[in-house]
Amino acid sequence: MANNNPANFSNPVVKWIDSRLPIFSLMSKEYGVFPTPRNFNYWWNFGAIAMVMLVVMILTGIFLAMNYQPSTVMAFDSVERIMRDVNHGWLLRYIHANGASFFFIAVYIHIFRGLYYGSYKNPRELLWILGVVILLLMMATAFMGYVLPWGQMSGWGATVITNLFSAFPVVGKSIVTLLWGGFSVDNPTLNRFFSLHYLLPFVIVAVVFLHVWALHVTGSNNPLGIDVKTPQDTVPFHPYYTVKDMFGLSVFLIIYMAFVFFAPNYLGHPDNYTPFDPMVTPAHIVPEWYFLPFYAILRSIPDKLTGVLAMFGSIAVLFIVPWLDTSKIRSARFRPMYKWFFWLLVIDCVALCWAGGKPPEGLPLIVARVGTAYYFAHFIIIMPLLGRIEKPLPLPQSIAAAVLKKAAIVLFAVLALGAASPAMANEGVEMPKMQWSFDGPFGTFDRASAQRGFQVYKEVCAAGRSMHQMSYRNLAALGYNDAELKAIAAGVTVKDGPNDEGDMFDRPGRPSDKFVSPYANKQAARAANNGAAPPDLSLITKARVGGADYIHALLTGYGTPPADIKIAPGMNYNKYFPGHQIAMPAPLSDGQVTYGDGTTASVDQMARDVATFLTFAAEPEMEERKRTGIRVMIFLAVMAGLFYLSKRKLWSGLKD
Repeated sequence: MANNNPANFSNPVVKWIDSRLPIFSLMSKEYGVFPTPRNFNYWWNFGAIAMVMLVVMILTGIFLAMNYQPSTVMAFDSVERIMRDVNHGWLLRYIHANGASFFFIAVYIHIFRGLYYGSYKNPRELLWILGVVILLLMMATAFMGYVLPWGQMSGWGATVITNLFSAFPVVGKSIVTLLWGGFSVDNPTLNRFFSLHYLLPFVIVAVVFLHVWALHVTGSNNPLGIDVKTPQDTVPFHPYYTVKDMFGLSVFLIIYMAFVFFAPNYLGHPDNYTPFDPMVTPAHIVPEWYFLPFYAILRSIPDKLTGVLAMFGSIAVLFIVPWLDTSKIRSARFRPMYKWFFWLLVIDCVALCWAGGKPPEGLPLIVARVGTAYYFAHFIIIMPLLGRIEKPLPLPQSIAAAVLKKAAIVLFAVLALGAASPAMANEGVEMPKMQWSFDGPFGTFDRASAQRGFQVYKEVCAAGRSMHQMSYRNLAALGYNDAELKAIAAGVTVKDGPNDEGDMFDRPGRPSDKFVSPYANKQAARAANNGAAPPDLSLITKARVGGADYIHALLTGYGTPPADIKIAPGMNYNKYFPGHQIAMPAPLSDGQVTYGDGTTASVDQMARDVATFLTFAAEPEMEERKRTGIRVMIFLAVMAGLFYLSKRKLWSGLKD
């Protein structure tokens, strides 16, 4: 292509196709020479970033769907199979799981940018409405996707949220039954949610197309909130904003990939690494962080129907924002009073996010109620009132004049999402923070310790605790050779079959077999433990806040109870266990095993070793994840630097 002329292509193949189907001319017109205000700041990057995240979510979701089993019996195990047995399945799953959070980060910033700069005002009302529709579709898609792993938080989250519709009179119960596909959350529910989770992203793509179309009809807003008046007010979208967007995207990807490779579970909930059990309710049911403000609004109102209406109303009010704001001035830069109220809204949403992740009592409940009141007051009372009483600052004559008078302003946001994340709650139980060889981005497993930990599991824990996600062949990563693996596997008896006669039979284990459970099934596990099935240890360090620290603290926390604590019959005192009473007796004692390498088998040493082994069992690919992450971060840092230098050189000519 030359001279920015959509019809002028140098490639004969492109020219031939375009003469019959002018798709290249359309792309050049809409994304090449399209005139764009020259004063966009970096907040405008998040629209493009959100589109990239949508593509990432669709692509990774398609590959994950190829191996996922939408069955209540197999869903949880199929996700673990993706993590452990599918080539780079762990990478796709972590990109997808963390991608949901970062997709919402991009979209929320995009929305708040629109609220600050008045991008919803005439003539962009329909553009704004389409954006809110996208948000609603994203919420529905994310909620259904969160149910698919079929962990404790997935199943109970589905139960709680779908039950909200029962608050509506007359039709409520019918809606719930339709969503469930029966009379409880079960297999039909999971199939419905999987189908809709796969379908809705393509509906989002269609609405995004309409959103971009509406944007190109009305033209983009800009930080000054004034209309384009002269050609000097604009620059072609390409190459100026493509390069600027690529730099912003590179920085965003650095943060995103840091979570994927070095803190993949930080924004999740540990309970979701435990299979859904309808007989065991989690102490605190919470959704993902991006739903927490709306969840706080729901729980802040005692009446169920009113709370549900308030929650849905908090989203519905966004549809009428263009008509609630009565000011003629778009940008908050020239609205001194509105600017302060806008930042109060931001603080209010953060406070609601924090309150939504806490139990609805005490201070969190007060914060939720005050935050809910201000949220609705901001839109329904403050915005209409400010338009009548606020005295705006004078507007510049043109975009070009304002750009030449002021230097570029660099803006950035520090997102403290973990502060509201339920995954960070420790239920008031303080435990010592240990130093582990696998900590940090460069950490690796201490293989000698992990082998000793496997010995402790085999000799002490295996009689009463299963690890059905682990295969004997996984132990090769700890340094066991083929002969040792075969010997370890052959030491157990595996029930197999049926044979040619239709009978089940016993055989020696093989390296490809899963660890043999001490129980024939879940019912047998419950019966052997007074009705409470013991947790499977495959994912225990992911399923408990604190991970390896929790395991070490639990195993070393047994002792004599203080005089002021009464222990119920059949219970044991443990200073680190919530409530300090635990049914499991102390499993370890000094000298209980004999280590082949001569290490003294103290309780503390055995606890360290078994915690190391269980951390390996929960994520055998941890070291590969970190190595890959370091390479990806170096690549992204170089890419960001190159795009930054390209942007500076390209834009320097416009500032002369």
